Amino acid sequence: MSRISTAELSRYLLTGRFSRRGCLNSRLSRIAPVRQTSLSSQGRSLGTSAETATAAPPSATAAPITPLRKQLKEQAKALKASGKKKKKNKADNQTVPGWELTVGIEIHAQLNSARKLFSPAATSFNDKPNSHVALFDVAMPGSQPLFQPEVLIPAVRAALALNCAIQPISRFDRKHYFHWDQPAGYQITQYYHPFARDGRVVLHARDGIAPEDGDRVEIGIKQVQMEQDTAKTTAQPGDVHWLDFNRVGLPLIEIITLPQIHHPATAAALVRKVQMLLASVDACVSGMEAGGLRADVNVSVRRTDDAAAGGKLGTRTEIKNLSSFKAVEDAIIAERDRQIAVLEAGGVVEAETRGWSLGSTETRRLRGKEGEVDYRYMPDPDLGPVVIGDDLVAHLASSMGVLPDAEIDELVGRYGLSAKDALSLTTVDDGARVQYFYNVLDALEARLGLDKTGAASDQRHALLAANWCLHELGKLTELSSDLGMTPEGECNVPSAALAAILAHLHRREITAKVAKELLWDAFRGEVTADSVTQKIDADKLWFKELSEDEYAQLADQVVQGEDKVLGEFLRFKQGKAKAYPQGKLMFLVGKMMRAGTEQRMDPASAERVLRARIEDVYLPRLEGR
Repeated sequence: MSRISTAELSRYLLTGRFSRRGCLNSRLSRIAPVRQTSLSSQGRSLGTSAETATAAPPSATAAPITPLRKQLKEQAKALKASGKKKKKNKADNQTVPGWELTVGIEIHAQLNSARKLFSPAATSFNDKPNSHVALFDVAMPGSQPLFQPEVLIPAVRAALALNCAIQPISRFDRKHYFHWDQPAGYQITQYYHPFARDGRVVLHARDGIAPEDGDRVEIGIKQVQMEQDTAKTTAQPGDVHWLDFNRVGLPLIEIITLPQIHHPATAAALVRKVQMLLASVDACVSGMEAGGLRADVNVSVRRTDDAAAGGKLGTRTEIKNLSSFKAVEDAIIAERDRQIAVLEAGGVVEAETRGWSLGSTETRRLRGKEGEVDYRYMPDPDLGPVVIGDDLVAHLASSMGVLPDAEIDELVGRYGLSAKDALSLTTVDDGARVQYFYNVLDALEARLGLDKTGAASDQRHALLAANWCLHELGKLTELSSDLGMTPEGECNVPSAALAAILAHLHRREITAKVAKELLWDAFRGEVTADSVTQKIDADKLWFKELSEDEYAQLADQVVQGEDKVLGEFLRFKQGKAKAYPQGKLMFLVGKMMRAGTEQRMDPASAERVLRARIEDVYLPRLEGR
């Protein structure tokens, strides 16, 4: 039997009509048409029932059937007329009038260490399950923890990046709770005597904070503590769970913020900023997308009148194990709205632990909230204090390198990049893309013979390099799975080869289209830094630009019959329009590019000549009429 066309199916599903040709006739003729119902009626949509299964086909006098698309339009109009608000987007959903949100965050990050926290077993990410397990990891009777001093290196670097004060002496505690992923029945942590305290993270508008926070907000870090991770649980059908003890004992730091966050977008920006800081100092090499960083958020609300009067914070709930920046913001919004609804209905918010699933619209209760008494904290009798010397702290602080904020400021101030592009360069490829940019820039300046001393007086070459390193190189990843970017800032397109291409483009010796073709050749390994010029010469790709007179002739040609467009420029000149009609100008530039020879035209030159002709020739003619 041949396939039923989409058109026939839609006619049957939406109007009850069907084709009687072929084998469909004998089978579908006995099927009653689908009963049309209102989409808003009792929450139902198009469907069938026992009543319609025996109904006769619609007669010629039956009421006309309203198309589904029209029904949806009418339903949207009715919703708008009823005054009901649509779901807010995140930008408009940062505050609720009359209420204050308060959020504190606990971030768990896996340290970049070769060994576990209390055993010499190797840290493992993708190795065979249960292949890196020491006796202490599975709480074998008689085994004892052995602190691995090398874990201090990434831990201290992380705390320094968060502007924390390193404590000379810290101690470990046992936090008791029972679950299958914790073999010993307790977790070793540093709740009472952490190794770092009193830090801060500064967030700027470019980091994605809520507009209500202005250009800058500072979030305090209460403490940073070392602790061990639990086993990895993989759920299987039939209420079966598999445990991988490779993850037991992996070294973590827990970063506890002060409750100083009042907008969901700022909370997500904080987690994103912390991940970037930890990656920049090589403390945590696996981010949220790979499971190396997780966040728990504590959410409470109170009326703004109580906040103004200095009243205490509302009852907080904790949302556990958020694994993406989007989940952090979405879960806070959902929990804030739930708590407000409970309080406005006269209820009481309970202190509890709640969960969140990606794609959800509300949090769900997991269990009651545990406190210090529930965990029965006690000093670990098998572990002595951790003593961190000032010489180690000084050495690590001096070898940290440039942190992201300082690097972004340098890219914006020295090279003229936008804050958005500067932030992208420092974060893409775990920071390797910005090193690639510096490699390209060094090679480009050498080819152009530019002096690197002092602030760059002409930033055009740096902006050109940044644009290609970020955007044009990024387009290659749309068709290729990986650029092969290394931490040293090299990839499948050698930085020297890209610099050679950009040198010709900067001198206006080739067009952007030719440069993009050469970029693909370099990606495929068909050209190198030394063969770019030979490739251009062999294929006759040199750019021979039109003269000023030739551009002017094209401009005269394309404005013929465009009096209405030119009238927009005249209205601006006469003060009758607030904004310069840039869109109209680019419309005419596009006509010029299509009318001329593409290989000999530069859009910037075409725009410059056309703008001058409009102001010096065409507008005076219009005014003289």
